[in-house]
Amino acid sequence: MDLSPGRPRTAPRAVLFDRDGTIVRDVPYNGDPSLVEPMPGARTVLEDLRSRGVRVGVVTNQSGIARGLVTREQVDAVNARVEDLLGPFDVWEVCPHGTADGCACRKPRPGMILSASDRLQLDPVDVAVIGDIGADMGAAAAAGARAVLVPTSVTLVEEIQAAPAAAGTLSDAVAMLWEGRA
Repeated sequence: MDLSPGRPRTAPRAVLFDRDGTIVRDVPYNGDPSLVEPMPGARTVLEDLRSRGVRVGVVTNQSGIARGLVTREQVDAVNARVEDLLGPFDVWEVCPHGTADGCACRKPRPGMILSASDRLQLDPVDVAVIGDIGADMGAAAAAGARAVLVPTSVTLVEEIQAAPAAAGTLSDAVAMLWEGRA
C-alpha cells in the first residue's frame, strides 16, 4: 500500500469479506443453505457500507470442492443463501482448490483479491479485506490491500499478533478502516 506523503490514506472504495467465520457462522464444508447463519452485526455492517456507496464482495477458500466433500453447485447454493440473508454482493471470488494444488487464488495468495479488485475496476490499494484468520491477512498484504482481522475461536494467537489491525466486531473493523487505524 502506498502511504507516501503524496498519497493520503482514504476510506476504502470496496470491502472484501471472508465468508466462513466472518460474515456467516463457520460450518465446515457447508453444502446446505439451511445451515447459513449470519454473524452478529453482519447485515447492519453490509447495509451501512452499501448506503455509503462502498462496494462489497466475498473472497472465500472452498477446498471442500477439491476434496470431494461438496460440489461447486452446493457452494453456489450456500452463497445464494448468504445473499438472501445479507443482501447482494458486487463480487464473489471462490477458490475451489485444495492446499496442495498450488493455485494463485487460494488465500494467503492474493489471486482472489486481485481478481475482485480488477472486476470492480479498483486498484487493490483502494480495497480492504476483513477476515478471521491469518490467511485472509496474508492475501490482503500480498495484494496491497488493507486488512482487519476479526478473531473467532479458531483464530490463532499468532495470527492476532501478526495482523496489521484487529477488531472485536465487524462494526469495529469498519470503523477502524474509516478512522484510518487500519
